[in-house]
Amino acid sequence: MARTREEARTRHPRHERRGEARLPAVVATLVATALYLLLPQSLLVAPRFVLPALELMLLVPLIVINPRRMTRQTRVSRVLSLGLVGIIAAGNLFALGLLVHDLVASGIKNGGSLLVAALQVWLTNIIVFGLAYWELDRGGPVSRTQLPRAELPMADFRFSQDENHDTVEEVADGSSISADWVPTLIDYLYVSVTNSTAFSPTDTMPLSSRAKVLMSVQGIAALLTSLLVIARAVSILN
Repeated sequence: MARTREEARTRHPRHERRGEARLPAVVATLVATALYLLLPQSLLVAPRFVLPALELMLLVPLIVINPRRMTRQTRVSRVLSLGLVGIIAAGNLFALGLLVHDLVASGIKNGGSLLVAALQVWLTNIIVFGLAYWELDRGGPVSRTQLPRAELPMADFRFSQDENHDTVEEVADGSSISADWVPTLIDYLYVSVTNSTAFSPTDTMPLSSRAKVLMSVQGIAALLTSLLVIARAVSILN
């Protein structure tokens, strides 16, 4: 059941210092890992189970540190979480490079499987960049809920809730100022989806240089994948 406006003012997780739920990030990571496992062998950077095994090795201690709610952060956990995202991103971008090579190569007979692989790469691209935005913005998921706003690092993204405090009352009551709202993983995945489909920011603006670089890399990768898939599909139909 949807929360009332009064609950939005007084019962937001930041007020309770409960931390963001761990499960959504675990599910997103496992989905990205599964998509990599299902890629054709020709698009893999190493033997099929090497990168997934490494990703799981990094994921397990992160779950142990924060099994249900993300309330604790250490230097080690921060390195592990960023390293996990970096490995998934590197593997997927490498797969994209090999996919581009295969799609433009002449004499390819398995065009259908390559189109399916392109969809897998595109979906993984959405997940991994969503995780990257989630990990970097305002110090990461732990900092966003556990630190007072005055102690948060500079924001990498400006969400619409961050500027809704002076709008009509029913909108303003859910703003960052009124409800102490902070973005969660679903918000960053939404940013990633819109950037991969519109190839540009929509309602959420990048503020920092690193956010702009990441969104640029993601947009170029998504555009390249889309153009090659369309071109290959047309050639198959013809």
